[in-house]
Amino acid sequence: MSTAADRPVRIGAQLQPQHASYADIRRACARLEEAGVDVIFTWDHFYPLYGDPDGAHFECWTMLGAWAEATERVEIGALVTCNSYRNPQLLADMARTVDHMSARDGGEGRLILGIGSGWFERDYTEYGFEFGTAGGRLDALARDLPLIEERWAKLNPAPTRKIPVLIGGGGERKTLRIVAEHADIWHGFGDPETVARKHAVLDEWCARVGRSPDEIERSAGVSPRPGRFPEDVGDYAAGAQALYDVGTRLFTVGLNGPDHDIGPIRDLLDWRDSHHPRG
Repeated sequence: MSTAADRPVRIGAQLQPQHASYADIRRACARLEEAGVDVIFTWDHFYPLYGDPDGAHFECWTMLGAWAEATERVEIGALVTCNSYRNPQLLADMARTVDHMSARDGGEGRLILGIGSGWFERDYTEYGFEFGTAGGRLDALARDLPLIEERWAKLNPAPTRKIPVLIGGGGERKTLRIVAEHADIWHGFGDPETVARKHAVLDEWCARVGRSPDEIERSAGVSPRPGRFPEDVGDYAAGAQALYDVGTRLFTVGLNGPDHDIGPIRDLLDWRDSHHPRG
């Protein structure tokens, strides 16, 4: 079993499915795999989160199926799937299917099931889902994750591997308890001090539920550290190193359409390979 100290550094890109044609997104996906990223994520929304709120946008799981066929090496997933939008039994079957679609030459699949309780109210109201309360949505996530796991055990054929579950969110009373119970990866946001505090709370929940905290990979979104001058865009590698120092091992940058500038990703890949080489 890997400990936090000896886990490899991994670099992810959240290829946001907005303000671009699918051809643009597909080309960006190919560039990212060629560049050497470890994981390519999308997100699970029905409308853009940034820019024109009615701009171009594509659906998550249809895209993941296409990426499973279009890529050869990288892991793929949603950062994150909204638990409210699909029946959990159906979601388990969708994930199993994409897992098989992403396998090559009899090997294991490459899907990560990233999942969260949901938050973007427009998605709910426009598509007819009940928005409810944040607490109710978290309770539903806690209820549905065991159903997903049970369905995986019943499917024929079974998933090609234990599909990793990534849970996003930083709530210390409910979300991190659910992470301790079900997740292989925890994803959060914040400065290193915030992330370090969340790690400590997650470790406490792991102790309460009888699980080793080393079983859970720690993931975070990376923002650039400010440069010396106001016009500097900042240093993504410095931002990643600060998170690395508090235990993060999977680092993800969001890429917005239509250009999907992978410059920050290249910087992080250089940092990964120069300072945290793989065995």
